[in-house]
Parts: sequence; structure tokens; C-alpha cells
Amino acid sequence: MCGRYASTLPAEALARIFATAPAGREIPPRWNVAPGQEAPVVRRHPTGGARRLDLLRWGLVPHWTADPKTGRHPINARAETAPTAPMFRDAFARRRCLVPAAAFYEWQAPPAGATGKPPSKLPPKLPWAIARADGAPLAFAGLWEGWRGPDGAVLRSFVILTTPANAAIAPIHERMPAILEPEAWPLWLGETEGDATGLLRPSAAPLRLWRVSTAVNSPAHDGAALLDAV
Repeated sequence: MCGRYASTLPAEALARIFATAPAGREIPPRWNVAPGQEAPVVRRHPTGGARRLDLLRWGLVPHWTADPKTGRHPINARAETAPTAPMFRDAFARRRCLVPAAAFYEWQAPPAGATGKPPSKLPPKLPWAIARADGAPLAFAGLWEGWRGPDGAVLRSFVILTTPANAAIAPIHERMPAILEPEAWPLWLGETEGDATGLLRPSAAPLRLWRVSTAVNSPAHDGAALLDAV
């Protein structure tokens, strides 16, 4: 899964890398993006078709939701089932997006039985940071939705798709975000025809993994030091 990530590039750099229209607003760097917070997302405009860079809320609120304050707002969706799952299939068909990230975090559970202690007294999970080895930004496959309230206000939200972990991440966690290479972006965004489900497989991109401080465990913590190796 992907439960926390860093998104640190300024809007101008994101617009250049992802070939979007200017964001039109400042996008502050975040080293600990958490569910329920806003983060930059690249998507095609539903009517004009141009790529846009917008801030959307992490945690999908389907357009048919009665009340966004209640119900389930998933932050991740399994790539294997999202194309047909009732909560995601409409967005998968019409509203796919890219979620830029500098790195993401994953937590490694202590080995079962390694301490001889009951589960309630095991040491905390160990956080790792994962980024591309070449330093390029990550692009997660995502889905977005727009929910319109009775007053006409629109809440736009997104979910990140996940795949089985590749060989690099498997020792830490069984799942990972679906990472898309630049050549896959047009198909994923619906700019070209093809089977988008074929893009959703464990990433073959070389990745760099390093241990980071447990300070990242709290969404109240932010700052570049969260990516320092320990």
C-alpha cells in the first residue's frame, strides 16, 4: 500500500515535467503527505482535454456519495480489482490521473517471533523511504473524482493504485504504488487509445530504499529532515 509520501517539487517544475498548464496557485512542498490532505495531481480536463495540475484531497469521495463526511474514503485501490470494483470502475474508465511524488514511505513489521513478545508489545514498525534511483520524480497511477454539494461547491479527491511489490520492496511490504514511466502517461491519462490495465504491474524502475526516522509516523511532522537516512 501507500499510506504516506513526499511531494516536494514546486508547481513550475511539475508543470514542466508533466507538460501541464500552469497550476495557477502555489503548491507548497510536503515531506509527509497524509490521507485527508491536499496534494498535486495531474489530470486531463474533463471537457477541454488539456493536462492540468491541481490540488486534490487524498481519499476518494465518489460522485454518488450522499455525505462526504461519512462513509469510506479509500486512499489506495488494488490494481487487480479497481477496473471492475463498484467504487472505482467509473473513475477507472473516465478519470485516471498521475500523482507526482519525490518518495514514498513504507513500514516494515518486525519479524514474527523475533522478539518473543506478544503482538501488543512488539517494537514499532520501521519506516523506509523509497525513491527512484535516478532522482527523477515518481508518478503514481491514480483515479480522481468530483463530488458536488447541494450548494454547488465541488470536492475533488483521488486514490492511488497499488500493485504487488517488486523484488526490491517485497522484503519490506507486500504491496507498492503503481509507478508509471513517462511513455505510459498519455495512455493512462486517456490521451491515446489502448488498454490501461496493462500498465498496472510491479515497477521495473531502479529504486533506492533507505531507513528513516520514526518521526514520519506522525502526520503532524513535516520537513526535509524526514527523508534523512538513519
